[in-house]
Amino acid sequence: MMCHRHVTSDRLCEHPTDAIALSFPAAMHVWLETESDIMFACREVRSLAERLNFNRSSTYQLATAASELASNLVIHAGGGWLSATPMTKQCLTPPQGIELLSKDDGPGIVDLILALTEGYSTTGSLGCGLPGVKRLMDTFAIDSEPGRGTWVRAVKWH
Repeated sequence: MMCHRHVTSDRLCEHPTDAIALSFPAAMHVWLETESDIMFACREVRSLAERLNFNRSSTYQLATAASELASNLVIHAGGGWLSATPMTKQCLTPPQGIELLSKDDGPGIVDLILALTEGYSTTGSLGCGLPGVKRLMDTFAIDSEPGRGTWVRAVKWH
């Protein structure tokens, strides 16, 4: 029997729930299943980061993370949801972060530790996807259960 696995990383040394999602709806919440959906999601995340005055480097890190998550949804899960939501810490305004959430009901990941290893790939790619998202973002959490899907949460702060 396969067990349910969870991996998390938070470089700011604060629990991810310390950040409170703003009360307005997600800036982007989209179903992804084609390559054009991936490009749309990347553009929307980049645009959101620019509207929230993220610097150029952080904006491109967010867009790259969104691209990797969106690609995984399309390639490995056959589709799934990606959302990008402005975040704030301790009720401060304006928002100081963006949360990316990726959710699918695909086959799940059997070995999360291996999937998070640089260079590991099930498709013959460079194997930079999930490790890259973890490296680019300030907070990263992944939860996957084989046969039931995968959930990824990643946050980038100003």
